[in-house]
Amino acid sequence: MKDLAVIILAAGKSKRMKTRMPKVLHKVGGKCLIDRVLDAVEKIEPSSIHMVVGYEKEQIIKHIEDTDRKVIFSEQKELLGTGHAVAQAIPNLKDEKYIMVINGDMPLVNSDELENFYNEHISSSVKVSLMSAIVPWESDFGRIIRDENKNVIGIKEFKDSTDEEKKIKEVNLALYIFEKDFFVNALPSIGTNNAQKEYYLTDLISIASKNGEKILSHICADPNISRGVNSREDLAEIESFVRESKVKELMRSGVTFIDPKSVFIDSEVEIGMDTVIYPFTIIEGKTVIGENCVIGPSSRIVNSVVGDCSTVANSILLEARTGKEANIGPFAYLRPNAVLADKVKVGDFVEIKNSSIGVGTKVPHLSYIGDATLGEKVNIGAGTITCNYDGVRKHKTFIDDGTKIGSNTNLVAPVKVGKNVVTGAGATVTKDIPDNSTAVGVPARVVK
Repeated sequence: MKDLAVIILAAGKSKRMKTRMPKVLHKVGGKCLIDRVLDAVEKIEPSSIHMVVGYEKEQIIKHIEDTDRKVIFSEQKELLGTGHAVAQAIPNLKDEKYIMVINGDMPLVNSDELENFYNEHISSSVKVSLMSAIVPWESDFGRIIRDENKNVIGIKEFKDSTDEEKKIKEVNLALYIFEKDFFVNALPSIGTNNAQKEYYLTDLISIASKNGEKILSHICADPNISRGVNSREDLAEIESFVRESKVKELMRSGVTFIDPKSVFIDSEVEIGMDTVIYPFTIIEGKTVIGENCVIGPSSRIVNSVVGDCSTVANSILLEARTGKEANIGPFAYLRPNAVLADKVKVGDFVEIKNSSIGVGTKVPHLSYIGDATLGEKVNIGAGTITCNYDGVRKHKTFIDDGTKIGSNTNLVAPVKVGKNVVTGAGATVTKDIPDNSTAVGVPARVVK
């Protein structure tokens, strides 16, 4: 859409949210409100994307820059209303013919609806279009005012509406398309004769109507698109809606949920067919879970990968990765960069951090493995600890294939333990142990 510029409004303070963070950076389904809007906008490929920022603008700009999106920022230094906000973006507009304006707190908007809206605007040859919705629930959105011939003649903000106007079910979604020349020329005509004493962008609709312009009202197919965020209650309601939609999507793809209402699954999570999710499980970020897995109950998995045919029971995985047929928990804790190969067992009250665990290795009970590399078919006895920190730096522990580490062994890094080694219970290993050896004692000594 080379002739289209999009202006996203994200300058508001949102007093009802009671927050020091910009409203648009609050999350729904694991993703910021502004990212959901940007995802929809980017998919229609406009010529340029502009964002008007104000309150805590540094946080918003940093977030957008960190996600490497191409956005042109304009600042609204005084929060004087939506009409004043869009005016700040005019100097940064390019040669586009059409301007789309959208709020940054509409997380349920989608690219299909935006594209349909744009195409209808173009085919109708009008200068002004707005998107509306027929909502069956109570809403404090502005009401669409029509004349006796059903033509749109204006928008009344809820606070300025009469009791009769508040009964109107068609509401304004604050999503518009303007012909650029009309947009730029009409903006200076907006006044502040309203309850808020602000410059309302909605006044452009009345101005267009008085000038004899026909106004297109695109009524969106899904009224849920109208759900915006102005309070914590709104945020919770949309979170619940998004979560329920995600669970239904996964069930349609072949995932079983024992109790769908008791789980929390972020929007970008992927789960394979025939996996079973038990109650009170939280799966966040860009987690990928394979097929035929059993997850939960009461597990939390964040930005992790779980291989096919694996089990995660009552455990936490943070930025971790497992191979196929992994057996995790109960009450295990896999911290960032814990990488498990196929058929690894990590049992109760085991913590693993920044470590690579080889095929078929078992860490069954009450152990801490940090900054370590474990080979294949290693067995770690209960209570074993890799002592990886000397008070200044972290050090590595290496344990080779087939080794059996006795219960309550302390491995004081940096240290290397060879293949097929056995350590006695309670040993403290401070020096490297060669292949095919047995080491016991404090400090551990090779006895065989």
